[in-house]
Amino acid sequence: MAGSVSIATPGALSARPGGRAWLVLAALCFVYMLNFLDRQLLSILAKPIQDELGVTDGQLGLISGLYFALFYCILAIPVGWLADRTNRVRVLAFSLALWSAATTACGLSTNYPQLAASRMAVGVGEAGGVPPSYAIISDYFPPGTRGTALSLFNFGPPIGQAMGVAFGASIAAAYSWRDAFLWIGVIGVITAVVVLLFMREPKKGALDAQPKTQPVSGAAPVSGTGFWATCKMFFTNPVLRGMALACGATQFVTYAFLNFATLFLMREKGMTLPEVALWYALLVGVGASAGMFVSGRLIDRLSRRSKTAYAYLPAVGLAIAAPLFVGFVWAESWQLALVFLALPMGLNYFYLSPAVTLVQEEVRPDQRVLSGALLLLVMNLIGLGLGPTYLGAASDFFSASHPDNSLQMAFYTLIPFYALAIAMFLGLGARIRRQAGKEKTS
Repeated sequence: MAGSVSIATPGALSARPGGRAWLVLAALCFVYMLNFLDRQLLSILAKPIQDELGVTDGQLGLISGLYFALFYCILAIPVGWLADRTNRVRVLAFSLALWSAATTACGLSTNYPQLAASRMAVGVGEAGGVPPSYAIISDYFPPGTRGTALSLFNFGPPIGQAMGVAFGASIAAAYSWRDAFLWIGVIGVITAVVVLLFMREPKKGALDAQPKTQPVSGAAPVSGTGFWATCKMFFTNPVLRGMALACGATQFVTYAFLNFATLFLMREKGMTLPEVALWYALLVGVGASAGMFVSGRLIDRLSRRSKTAYAYLPAVGLAIAAPLFVGFVWAESWQLALVFLALPMGLNYFYLSPAVTLVQEEVRPDQRVLSGALLLLVMNLIGLGLGPTYLGAASDFFSASHPDNSLQMAFYTLIPFYALAIAMFLGLGARIRRQAGKEKTS
């Protein structure tokens, strides 16, 4: 708990999620898949969009990065506060309908300003997607199973990206990039209606014990569950704050990569849309999903021994991924590039399940949506807002001196950010270890 330690009762520890919980988890994973699919469809179809609308790499970076993130991140805070106090399922369903309609508008855009406005509207809708889902899952799954449940939920991004690559590229190759946006938007609106009609709102905190009063993780005691009280709790807690910043540094790399990988593979490695739809989609779907699941299982096991696992597991994953990422950028053919990318595709996401699980375990049940939104605010303002924006600008910068491989040169400049993220997770692990030692001696 934030400001308090949650000591689970024996009943809570022995509880096992029922069939409804797994159905809800599957439905939320599908919604998250649509969330990420709609978000990444622009980058997947970047080449045909550039060919038709004359958009530069820098402009792509802005509408997939900063412009999108400003609305997505900032609006997630009031939406999270509202969801903590109202019906989270209704908030989720309304948000899904909104971002899906905006995705359809992207397919109807005839120039860059219209496309930019539509992307901003997608960000507005997606602000209400993930934080309510985190909290709903935490109220369907008891402590000790949440890491696994949240890791399964986090299959949404890799599955969404893989399906976006496979179906988006296939539709664009057979028909038009516009049709991909239109069809996926319609599917989202239909799904929103199904969620509203059939998903049941769980009781908040029903699977949690009552908190004790001693402080945890160095957090300053904070009373109340109001908006500003929860914000103060989150940002005065050095562990929660440090986790958010370390994840932001990681997402700077991952979102920069995700938003330009397809364009890089097609323009500089020679892949075609049908090849992207098959081989890159398989790599994303299998590699990233495996990384999400393995990290979730590992964090459920390792965190029982030491909370430092929340920080050290992501650090190890990134340390292994970094040199292989260099090989991906260097490779002369797309086939060799995908071989180098196989492990980093999973290891780059070893941070997400530990981060989400830590935040959901550390705060009170009535603070979970807003706390999840605050985590996403920091992560995405840094990673989603700045990563693609930076990489697109870097590619435009190198285009004069390296016209045939400007994206390759820009990708090389991401290596220091790998090192920064690793260092931040190692520092966070050391902080958690020191505080655990103080709690034992106090």
